[in-house]
Amino acid sequence: MNNIGVHQVDVVVIGAGQAGLSNAYHLRRTGFEPDRDFVVLDHSPGPGGAWQFRWPSLTYGKVHGMHALPDMELTDADPARPSSEVIAEYFDLYERTFALRVRRPVDVRAVREGTDRRLLVETSAGTWSTRALINATGTWDRPFWPRYPGGETFRGRQLHTAQYPGPEEFAGQRVVVVGGGASGTQHLMEIAPYAAATTWVTRRPPVFREGPFTEEVGRAAVALVEERVRQGLPPRSVVSVTGLPLNDAVRKAIADGVLDRRPMFDRIMPDGVEWDDGPHVDADVILWATGFRAAIGHLAPLRLREVGGGIRIDGTRVVSDPRIHLAGYGPSASTIGASRAGRAAVRDIGRLLSGESAAA
Repeated sequence: MNNIGVHQVDVVVIGAGQAGLSNAYHLRRTGFEPDRDFVVLDHSPGPGGAWQFRWPSLTYGKVHGMHALPDMELTDADPARPSSEVIAEYFDLYERTFALRVRRPVDVRAVREGTDRRLLVETSAGTWSTRALINATGTWDRPFWPRYPGGETFRGRQLHTAQYPGPEEFAGQRVVVVGGGASGTQHLMEIAPYAAATTWVTRRPPVFREGPFTEEVGRAAVALVEERVRQGLPPRSVVSVTGLPLNDAVRKAIADGVLDRRPMFDRIMPDGVEWDDGPHVDADVILWATGFRAAIGHLAPLRLREVGGGIRIDGTRVVSDPRIHLAGYGPSASTIGASRAGRAAVRDIGRLLSGESAAA
């Protein structure tokens, strides 16, 4: 291609969170040069991926299983500092140490089929023509809000984990927290001392896990998620299959009745929530700790979705289009999965660009 204003590279990496940086590191290590052979585009204002947007009360000591980026451990971090600060500084140091040259803020608007088997990546900073694409956009930009009857009638406040401001803002209020993941339990334990009352509701009974979140536990969880995406089904998060860590703070919250789970309500009323069998709970706030979905809308022009609603991948490689890898999707959505997947994705891309089969 000789289009004026179109930048040509071999690989475009979209996103500079854990998955994007891991892939960029392995590209650099394999011999790809930043800006000449590959480019990393990130829409965030600074380093840190989604971590930079986490609520201040999520300190580093509360983080659920943070694994290091390749070849640089995160050491001597103060567990009392906000994770948003600790991990943003770590990512910033990582980018500078390995000269990854992330371009930001750049919004990717669409990825389309180009000519000569190239892909066109259309962004707020111009268009890149690339032979391969590593999509590492994660999930933070797509909070999942379930729809329940009566939601539009609620007179109180509804917000999502992505908007969580910290516990002080809920002082004196009656708060319903929806969601059985780590965020939901953390919100409840923080809010309870400030709120007039808290109620915890989840679709499924929570599963608590004894023992530390080891690398072996993480690998087993990754394997479970991987099977879904091999079938072309929408992925579940890795955290959703590991269970909730049962530590001293969680045990105390269970004993105090803070983590006293109720089944999902059937409807939302103007002044609270209600179940078919009669109970009604008054509420000023409904906090949806209901997770996130993959932020992959910019890939829609490529028509990668399967009948099952997901994108069928093998490792990170899209089965229907080996030029494209989804990092931070499905089995590589956790910090351990993202770091492990980078090496394999770059190996496959190297084979593709050299004319070999990525599956060889």
